[in-house]
Amino acid sequence: MSSRMPVPTEVDPRERWRSVRGRTVVVTGANSGLGLAATKRLVAAGANVIMACRRVETAQAAAATLGHSVRIEQVDLADQASIKDFSLRLTEPVDVLINNAGVMQPPHHRQTTDGFELMFGTNHLGHFALTGRILPNLLATPYPRVVTISSVAHKSGTAKVLAGNPPQSYKPYRGYSQSKLANLLFATELDRRARVAGSPLISMAAHPGVAATSLVRDREGMGARWLARRVASPLMPYVFHGPDEGAQPILYALAFGDPGGFYGPKQLFESTGRIGRSKRSRLAQDPELAKALWQQSETQTGVVFNL
Repeated sequence: MSSRMPVPTEVDPRERWRSVRGRTVVVTGANSGLGLAATKRLVAAGANVIMACRRVETAQAAAATLGHSVRIEQVDLADQASIKDFSLRLTEPVDVLINNAGVMQPPHHRQTTDGFELMFGTNHLGHFALTGRILPNLLATPYPRVVTISSVAHKSGTAKVLAGNPPQSYKPYRGYSQSKLANLLFATELDRRARVAGSPLISMAAHPGVAATSLVRDREGMGARWLARRVASPLMPYVFHGPDEGAQPILYALAFGDPGGFYGPKQLFESTGRIGRSKRSRLAQDPELAKALWQQSETQTGVVFNL
């Protein structure tokens, strides 16, 4: 692959957000973990949040404590038809899309409804398709933002990211790393394309550091292992920071982020601490890999972005 991507340009200070009050924000996976923590902060700041969740029941329980400025919409990011249905129901302008939902390290190779490996198909292709399908809603606002959640695990991703975690070489952690590398490549390429098109849309990425969230308990992923669900999950809050701290980089990106920026904790190997610009792996800065992944993702999902 070729040389590194250019350093993102600075945002015009007039375009920086001082408030989310009255803005419409779509948060995927808003029923728990980082998504719920971010939703609570956004609602408290006056935003109107659409909780885009696969599990409506848990979203309803969470929404009951948040007041009238939230709405629940069912969407399964492992199902391209569900994503399309959600986009057709979404008729209002959207100021912000937070691509947060995810699956983490199922012990065995599993597939989405459409036949993609579960983590690659949900974490990357699901959010790729969702972003493309609600792009008209985003572009109906003056300064639309897209924040995609990646991870420090992206640094373990390889150029085989384009293979999409095939069953014959499946390893849980490597598969997760590949999906998070794909998230970061997507966020950066989306912003590059927006700049080329002269679009007002700004795309950024964020990572939570090492956070104790419900992903470890989720039976779709790590929680399928008894040890992770019953032993590791209860211990994590004593070792790592919680969802509230993990959601801070998302909010930081919205308030202070620059086009194409990547934000997360800065201390203890980017696991915790103050928030700032995060380091990317060499592959995450490869423009040719990003373009190849984009083109492949358009083919796999049938979704084309009209910026």
